[in-house]
Amino acid sequence: MQRILIAYDGDEPAHRALERGAELARAFGAELAVISVTPWRKGRVPIDPWDDAEVHAKALKAAAEWLSHRGLAAELLSPAGDPAQTIEDVAKAGAFDTIVVGSRGLSPVARLMQGSVSEHVATNAKASVVIAR
Repeated sequence: MQRILIAYDGDEPAHRALERGAELARAFGAELAVISVTPWRKGRVPIDPWDDAEVHAKALKAAAEWLSHRGLAAELLSPAGDPAQTIEDVAKAGAFDTIVVGSRGLSPVARLMQGSVSEHVATNAKASVVIAR
């Protein structure tokens, strides 16, 4: 592991991913980046007003502070797009060899209705994927 990308949106599963990514970075001496994707979807209302870029910027700042208190630094990335696809694309473009995501533990119906970011990334990304539970 040389370059680790951590998906983070501030919720509890994402915090588990942040913790796991920090552990891996420390153990392997890997570079870290934290990504928080502002959802942008096709349709009449492409963005959720309660889940906008400002919310994701605050999440990234909190992640950076948490890492800093543990002696780690990370590149902060805040793109907009479909979260799962964007994480996959950024990982590929940035030559990340590992992606760490949290799992919300969605039911099969919720996964069908909402989609599972961790499932999509684990299935489609070219990098190794760690799902923090």
